[in-house]
Amino acid sequence: MTNKILMNMNTLLKRLTLVAALIAGFLTSANAQEKYSPSGTYQFAVKDGNALFLDEYPASAGSETSLKGYEKPSIVFVFGGGFKGGERSHKDYLPWFKMLNDEGYTVLTIDYRLGMKGVKTKGGIGSVKQFYHSVRIASEDLFSATKYIIDNAKTLKVNPDNLVICGSSAGAMTVLESEWMLCNGKATEALPEGFRYAGVMSFSGAILSREGMPKYSQAPAPTAFFHGTADKVVNYGNIRVFNWVFAGTDKLVKIFRKNGYVYNALRFKDHKHEIADSMVETFPDQIRFLETNITRKVARTVDSTIDDPEAPVPSGSANRKEMYGNN
Repeated sequence: MTNKILMNMNTLLKRLTLVAALIAGFLTSANAQEKYSPSGTYQFAVKDGNALFLDEYPASAGSETSLKGYEKPSIVFVFGGGFKGGERSHKDYLPWFKMLNDEGYTVLTIDYRLGMKGVKTKGGIGSVKQFYHSVRIASEDLFSATKYIIDNAKTLKVNPDNLVICGSSAGAMTVLESEWMLCNGKATEALPEGFRYAGVMSFSGAILSREGMPKYSQAPAPTAFFHGTADKVVNYGNIRVFNWVFAGTDKLVKIFRKNGYVYNALRFKDHKHEIADSMVETFPDQIRFLETNITRKVARTVDSTIDDPEAPVPSGSANRKEMYGNN
């Protein structure tokens, strides 16, 4: 290999190792300790001996579940944690769930198999393949949860044709990967013919491809990207080694722009991986996306760089050393 290829391979492995080291989010909120419980918990699958569940947080009583005659979507949330940890209803997510519920949005938060749990990475292509496997089985589980939601829509009181998938960090990678797979006819679960998600929201996500640069056979659903430009955990830009590509928000937005796909991109200049857990802080931008692009189906494209070191985001930089010390 040339020195450049070796350097790119090492960079890719470092990024994937950092992602795998993440634990569930560190959202800071005055209400983080608030007790907020789901209205129901449902087992949607058993995979590799793991029972997988989803929690339902319905729209709050008296909240507006429609806007100017248009029905608001339901949110299917995939937690973060480096594919080795995390919880579907971690207490730090609860304030955000309640905020969405109060705005008339039902939240369904799901489990998935943790493909990196207990795995010791040794470097080399084997580690990349293990990480890729982890992303793919998480996507499989998202499709299984989606199938369950579709089949039980009346019980859950949701419209299966109006689902927005949303994720943080590893969860953001999962939702971006899943939408890419679905657009290319590679959904692993037997979803109804023609099924599409209504939208995607990614908090510090990326696509890991072994097929070169991601391409879409069909236009992806409107997608909201939130990412720090200095993120060294989940890549903001693009890393390529042969056909392996780790395409972050900046690269994906270029693909979206070139092909006329609808997106909202919020880039936080010089911020790091803390944007993965900025769901409370970026809530107004989420609501604009959900109300305009999804509920009213306006093809609104936004590309905004927030050049403000005091931008309201969670404290900390979420790099490996600061989150885990020297471990």
